[in-house]
Amino acid sequence: MQQLLLADGTSPRRHRRTLSRSHALKGMCAAALATAGLVAATVPGAQAADNPYERGPAPTQSSIEASRGSFATSQTSVSSLSVSGFGGGTIYYPTSTTAGTFGAVAVSPGFTATQSSIAWLGPRLASQGFVVFTIDTNTTSDQPASRGRQLLAALDYLTTRSSVRGRVDASRLGVMGHSMGGGGSLEAAKSRTSLKAAIPLTGWNTDKTWPELRTPTLIVGADGDSVAPVSSHSEPFYRSLPGSLDKAYLELRNASHFTPNTSNTTIAKYSLSWLKRFIDNDTRYEQFLCPLPQPSLTIAEYRGNCPHTS
Repeated sequence: MQQLLLADGTSPRRHRRTLSRSHALKGMCAAALATAGLVAATVPGAQAADNPYERGPAPTQSSIEASRGSFATSQTSVSSLSVSGFGGGTIYYPTSTTAGTFGAVAVSPGFTATQSSIAWLGPRLASQGFVVFTIDTNTTSDQPASRGRQLLAALDYLTTRSSVRGRVDASRLGVMGHSMGGGGSLEAAKSRTSLKAAIPLTGWNTDKTWPELRTPTLIVGADGDSVAPVSSHSEPFYRSLPGSLDKAYLELRNASHFTPNTSNTTIAKYSLSWLKRFIDNDTRYEQFLCPLPQPSLTIAEYRGNCPHTS
């Protein structure tokens, strides 16, 4: 009997077997691709790549302790005559905008002090990928509530009128301050709940309770502080913060009220990690905050809630 052949010279039965194998191979390939996609979606690197606010390389213990980060920086002076609501200052910023816009932080000095007392934070934080505005206050005797308003006025100027406003993401802002400026950073966070981070450094304020705060807050005290003792300032500030808030209390060992006025690695590394974690939502820095840092030669005590929720 003569066998029926198809146009390609194969029998119908063989043709059906070939089609069956082809369909099976296509199904296996599709399944493999789907599995690969699922794995990529679950690895940390894939999740991290989804965060548009990450700036700079993956952090290490060495990089957060370094006096300078990976970004080249520049600075510009802001005259008190050209602004209203605060006393001018200096803006430090990354020179390249290739990575996009940056989060920003305004920093206030303390009672009787000028921006020079907290100037070291400017280039240090800017080189890690922030725009930093160290400000002068209207008078050196301004109280915390006034300093809080001035920090907010400085952020408003920075995001709307400054020469670097195009480099700043106005939705990602924070505040810092020393002494009465630290008390002012709490006042600013109380007034503007949209702030992403607040860091009072050996803060002073007659108001000891802050249950209204909705801004992730890192409170830094000093075990040898005789001006704003931790027992009557930093500790009650921390205890009064809402239990649901992302918060931390860092007490520096062998430190004084004026320790934040000079370059300090412990202050810098944890401030940087806090700002990165909450202004940039950069979870790569969570490793330096959780588990909680342990007492050491420079840390007398560290408290906080881990893991962070926001």
